[in-house]
This record gives sequence, C-alpha cells and structure tokens, in this order.
Amino acid sequence: MKILFTGGGTGGHFYPIVAVAEAVREKVKERKIFSPKLYYMAPTPYNQHSLFENGVEFVSIQSGKFRRYFSILNFSDFFKTIWGCLVALVRMYFIYPDVVFSKGGYGAFPSVIAAGILNIPVIIHESDSRPGIVNRLSGMYAQKIALSYPEAASYFKHKDRIAITGNPIRTEITQPLSNGANEFLNLESNIPVVVILGGSQGSQIINDIIMAALPELLNTFQVIHQTGRNNFDEIKTTSSFVLKDHQYSYRYHPFDYLGELALRMSAGVASVIVSRAGSTIFEIAAWGVPSIIIPLPNSISHDQAANALAYGRTGAASVIEENNLSAHVLIEEIARISNSAEINGQMREKAKSFARLDSASVVADALLDLALSHEK
Repeated sequence: MKILFTGGGTGGHFYPIVAVAEAVREKVKERKIFSPKLYYMAPTPYNQHSLFENGVEFVSIQSGKFRRYFSILNFSDFFKTIWGCLVALVRMYFIYPDVVFSKGGYGAFPSVIAAGILNIPVIIHESDSRPGIVNRLSGMYAQKIALSYPEAASYFKHKDRIAITGNPIRTEITQPLSNGANEFLNLESNIPVVVILGGSQGSQIINDIIMAALPELLNTFQVIHQTGRNNFDEIKTTSSFVLKDHQYSYRYHPFDYLGELALRMSAGVASVIVSRAGSTIFEIAAWGVPSIIIPLPNSISHDQAANALAYGRTGAASVIEENNLSAHVLIEEIARISNSAEINGQMREKAKSFARLDSASVVADALLDLALSHEK
C-alpha cells in the first residue's frame, strides 16, 4: 500500500500532513494491517526532519504560485506549473500510490492533476472557511472532502462527499504543559500571562502595537511574545528603549520563535492568546485558551477574516480587525477577558467544544479505507 501526501509550502499545509502521517502509523497498528509506504510530493520538503521521523519520503516537483494580483511572475510561474504537472505525472506514475491526500495550496496543484489523469483516488482537506483555488478545483473529482469549517461546504458541488473533520493537529501539540513552565520561561507565579503569536514569520503590525502597549500591559500582565525571526533584533532594541526604567520590564519575554516545548508551556500558563487567523486557531482551540484573533486584511489574505469570524461566532474568541486595532483597544480587550473569571471560563469551554482532537485519526481512517479498496 502506498499513500502520497501533497500540499503548499507553508506550515499550515505541512504540519496537518505530518499529523495525518502520525495517525496513519498508529492506525495500521490498531487495525493490524501492513504499514504503507508514505510519500510527500511538493516543491520543498519544508521540514526534512519531520518527514524522516514519520518515515515519509520526499518527492521533489516544481509549481508556480497563483497570485490574485498582477505580477510579471504570474507569466513565468504559469510555465513552471505546467512543467511541474508533467514531472509530477511521471514521478507519480512510477510510484503509483493507492490514494493521494492533498492539503491544497499552489504546491499541491501538479500532484492532484497527476492523480486525476492517472485515476488515483484523492482526498482533500481544507483548513479555511473559504477554500483556496486548488482545493476548489480538486473538489470536483475528489472522492472525499474533509473540512475544518462547516462554512466551507457551500463552495463544493458534491455535498455527499463532505465531512466536517476539524483540522489535523499533531498529538503532542494538542497537550499544553504547565508543570515547570514558570521555571522554563522565567515567569512569576501569580501574574497572568498574555501570549502573542504573530506566526512563524511574525507580524510587523502586531509587533508595533505590542511595543506601544507594553508599558501599560506589564503593570498587570506578563507577556510572552513570538516576534518572528526576522523581527527579533529590532524588537529587542525597541523594547529596551520603550521599557527603559520600567519597574516591570522583566515581565516581557520576547522569542524569535517558540519551539514545540516552549509553545506548549506558553499555552499551559496563558490567560489570553493574541494570534493571527491561520491554522493556529485550531491549536488554540485544542488548548482551550481564550483568544483575541487579528486576521490579515482581505487585500493580503482572502481567508483569514472569514476564519476569524467563523471562530469568533463560537464564543471562543474576540476578533479585532487591523483597521480597528490600537494599543488601547488591545489592552482593554485583554483585560476584559483575563479579569473576568466568568468570561474566561466560558471562552475556554467554547474553545474546547470547537476543537476536534480526533481529526487526524478520522482522516487517517478514510485514507486507509480508500487505499485498501484501490489496492484490491
């Protein structure tokens, strides 16, 4: 049996694939079937170590991006995508997997086209409430369509193939840690903690707002701030200036990037998490932590505002759009959520209700069922 994974070149595409690969490995033990050979076909391996840990072989292809704005690169990327489809077709023919699992994104397009031509079953998963172009196209012939948000169902024609599964998350990431977190992160015991997650690349706008809010925020809260690797030096310099002579400057803890252990410990002690509206929403929900979601504007991302509003409607999060964001507004909202045990408790329950911790397992079962039927 062979299973091929594919997805665009972001962590939002890649890490759910890793979660499903982990679940497949567990399911074959549970169901007492032979372990399948696993492949990942994409322009880059993204995280070679994660692939190796899960026994996934990387298969390189090319693919151009689909831009919604005018760019001369759209012309060259069109031919790159055509070439990528031809390479994917040849390489998939020699692998000939029993099923293809696609997370969408530009990097998945050649693989799903090749699977369609070779009549290989396809399962797609959409993390956003507004599906991307590749998943919309793939949905026309995919055997199964897994969705994180019910709102995304309206974009697909074949309703009988749809299942609302939530977003696959790696098992360890779903488990926040509080034991030893104060020592590990150098925190005080009885001061509430605000965690700022601007994504792995950080967010310049959120970083700027946090710098403006820090002097007042640190009077009441400790702040763990993931700045993004490219922004870390600038934030260290700015925060040193902003917090000069501030009596609680030691309550500010900037990180260029929160690794898995630091992230789980931050989640374990957080009163409130401030985040963008990507796939991190599902990790926040799994942790059961109240959140303030600041989506990218529609001019940059067509899906984040929709994701944020869909999650906000559950009552698990407060949504602040960028054009309404200021240091004062953010401080007031953090205080409102953190200082009320009733509000904080209700939001935690709503977050846990939204989370689907069995998502990777459900998708893995569907993959194995389809692969076994195709193998026969």
